[in-house]
Order: sequence, then structure tokens, then C-alpha cells
Amino acid sequence: MTAEGQRSVAATSLGVVAVAWLLTAVFYFYQYSMRSAPAVMVPELSAAFGLSAVGVASLVGLFYYAYAPFSLVAGVALDQIGPKKVVPLGAASVAIGALMFSTADPTIGSIGRFMQGAGGVFALIGAVYLVTTFMPVSKAATLIGATQMFGMAGGSAGQFVVGPLIASGLPWDRFWFAMGIIGIPIAVLLFFLIPKQAPKPKDAANVGLGPALKAMGTVFINPQSILCGLIAGLIFIPTTIFDMVWGVRFLQEGHGVAYEVAVLRSAAVPFGWIIGCPLLGWLTDRIGRRKPVIIGAAILLLLTLALMLYGPRDVFPPYSLALVAGIASGAAMIPYTVIKEANRPEHSGTATGVINFLNFSLTALLGPIFAGWLTEASAGGDRELAHYQATFQPLLYGVALAILLTLLLRETGPKARQTIGATPLGAGLPAE
Repeated sequence: MTAEGQRSVAATSLGVVAVAWLLTAVFYFYQYSMRSAPAVMVPELSAAFGLSAVGVASLVGLFYYAYAPFSLVAGVALDQIGPKKVVPLGAASVAIGALMFSTADPTIGSIGRFMQGAGGVFALIGAVYLVTTFMPVSKAATLIGATQMFGMAGGSAGQFVVGPLIASGLPWDRFWFAMGIIGIPIAVLLFFLIPKQAPKPKDAANVGLGPALKAMGTVFINPQSILCGLIAGLIFIPTTIFDMVWGVRFLQEGHGVAYEVAVLRSAAVPFGWIIGCPLLGWLTDRIGRRKPVIIGAAILLLLTLALMLYGPRDVFPPYSLALVAGIASGAAMIPYTVIKEANRPEHSGTATGVINFLNFSLTALLGPIFAGWLTEASAGGDRELAHYQATFQPLLYGVALAILLTLLLRETGPKARQTIGATPLGAGLPAE
């Protein structure tokens, strides 16, 4: 807990903060369900928007074009004016974006998808801000992992719940309209339940563009911040690009799996995150070190990805590889704790924004590239297993690179800080 958090908790009970965190995590569940839902309705979206499957992937990818840059906005806004004034606005933006997406108008729908990403980023960063500002440091990784658990529960529900609904005849636009309506009370509850933050001392109330840029610069010039963003992004991509966009089609076209079964098998990846995020977060808090857990989980992810792409069929139980891959992918959240520990406490929100920006910039930039590679591999025709193998083989190289980069990361866990004499968080970095 930061000094600012100690002052705030003096005026705000931990129970109130816990309720606020829980509701923000529910907001994360809500936005993540809409992030993943398009994967189970690609034919319907193609027909409604008049786009090919690749065109739908580009439309859906607009989420990340907003999510990445608005991570920086969200982080700075939380540091400067607090969660109560900005997180509810994020939820309202997601709700309005869902309503706009339901129109099936290419222009309005594109803006709506962009708004979903711009507002959705305030869920994770807001929840992490509450954890790192108000909660005990010894529980940070566990609670951040639990936050991501909510998100991936939404991601899983966006596939295994929405998929059968669409298959049973639920119109795709009715789903998006209903999700937009649901988001309105979430925004209202966030406004009333997130507590006000204790006023900052005058000499710390650095509000405005200048201090915001200075804070971002301080975090960005720290090499540990860049390493955290790259490691998280490279571990995340197999989920955000491969599973959530192409997972169902990969199983249908590459392995001949029926749509209903493919949806459930694809949803096993985010379901694995539900297990892996809190489990790996707890483990790294338990042993007091971050790097061994990241490396071990990344090695496991590398092996399961290789088996998913190149392994023999029907050797493993149908859902096992996807589930294990999701569990191992939960390690992508550990750098969210590391970057906070590697930077100054007053830059908590900005640091989370920076890692989210770097993480999802990789998804935003590489998503269309992978879609183009798949189209090129299949020559625009029917896609087969070999086409998916050729397209997504670089994911293996990416995870291997994440392992190498983790070796360069400075250990920031509690045990390491005790060993080096309790070095202060962000020591050596310039102050505001």
C-alpha cells in the first residue's frame, strides 16, 4: 500500500474499497464478454456488415486500437483525479459503444467498437489502481490476478454462453443492444460505490498535461517498464489474436470440429485464465519472487501452443490443451505487479496504463498482420490446418522471446527486496 493509500484508508474502510474493487472487476467481466463475443458470430457479422471474415477481424480489432492508447489516458487520469470521476465514464462509453455496434451500420458500428475499447480500458486499470493504492502490498499480485480472473470469466462467457445463444437463433444485434442496456446501471453503480479519494497534499497535486507527460516519461524511460510491457504482450497474444479471433474457425476449418463444440473448446482458454491468474498471482506472492513463475508458465504455454498447432489429433482430452494454455497465460498479469514495483508509488496508475498500452499495442498492430498472413497462406480460398500452422507459428517465437526477456527483468518480489536490504520501490528514478 502506498503512503497515499494509507492516508485514504484512514478515511475509507477497507471494506468499502473491497466493494468498489469487486464492482470494478464486474465491469471488467462485462467489457471482456463483449471483447470476445465476436468470435462466435463471425458469419452473422459478415452478413450484417457486408464484410469478409478478415474484414470482420479488422472491425473487431478496432477495440484494441482504442484500448491501447487510452491505457495511457486512463492511467494518468487515475493518478491525477482518482477513480470515482473516470471509471464510471468508461463504463458508460462501453455501454453506448455496444448500442452503436448493434445498428449494423459500418461507420456507426466501427465508432461503437472503438468506444468499447476506449471505455473498457478503465475497468482493468481502475481495478489495479484500487489494489495498488489501497490494498496491502503482500496481496497485490493475488488481487491483480483475481481481477484478471473476472475479465477472463467474461471472455469465456462471451464464447461458451453467447455461442449457444447465437446458434439457437438469438439475433446478433439483439445481443449487443441488451449488453448496451446492461452497461448503464453498471456505470451508475460505479459512480455511487467507488469512494472518494483523500485530498492530496498541495505539493503532490500535480494536475495537468505537463505533470502527466512527465509521469509517463518517467515510467517509459525505465527499461524495466518496457520489458514488462513486451513480456505481458507476447504472452497475451496467443489469447487475444489466436483464440479470441480465430480459435473457433481454427477448430472448424483446421480440425473439422462442429461449431458448437468448437465454441466450447475455444472458451476453455479464457476459462484457463480464470484458474491461472489468481493461482499464479498467489504463487508469486507466496514464494516472494516474480521471475520463476513467469518463466515456468511461459515454458508451459510454449509447449501447449506447439501441441495445439502441430500435435497429433485425439491424443489429449479435447479441452485439456486449451485449458492448460489459458492457465499458463495467466502469467501475463504478473508483469502488471512488477511494473508497479519497479516504478515510483505515485506513478501507480500511470505505470499500469503504460504496461496496458504496450501490451495491447502489440495486439492492435499484429492482429491485422496475422489476418493478412492467413489470407495469403490460403490464397483467399478455403482455409486448412496447414494455413493456420504457417500463419500462427510466429506465436511460438514470441513466447520464447518473452522467456528470454524475463531473464533480463529485475526481480522485484518481496524476497528479493529483503535480500538487497528493502530497496524502496522505484528507487533511483526521478521524482516528480
